[in-house]
Amino acid sequence: MAVITQFVVVREGVEKMTFTSKKEADAYDRMLDIADNLIPFIQASEASIDDAAAEKLAFYMASNKDTLAALLKGAPVSAAPTAKTPKKKASADA
Repeated sequence: MAVITQFVVVREGVEKMTFTSKKEADAYDRMLDIADNLIPFIQASEASIDDAAAEKLAFYMASNKDTLAALLKGAPVSAAPTAKTPKKKASADA
């Protein structure tokens, strides 16, 4: 019988993602924290963005934070970033 260690990221009682390493789970949890912090920032803009779109945009920005940071520092980005969201291991909702 094999023993499998899994790390589960849970937000507000909802299982978001399951990982096989603590490092990956912590990184995903930090990315969700960043997205949660970006949502009010996006909603405070003068743009008319509904809640669902603000959440999607915040998630996209958080999952591409390195590219976004470079852009904010004035560095040119040659190509569109690819979302670096981790692959789901064995979870329901993301």
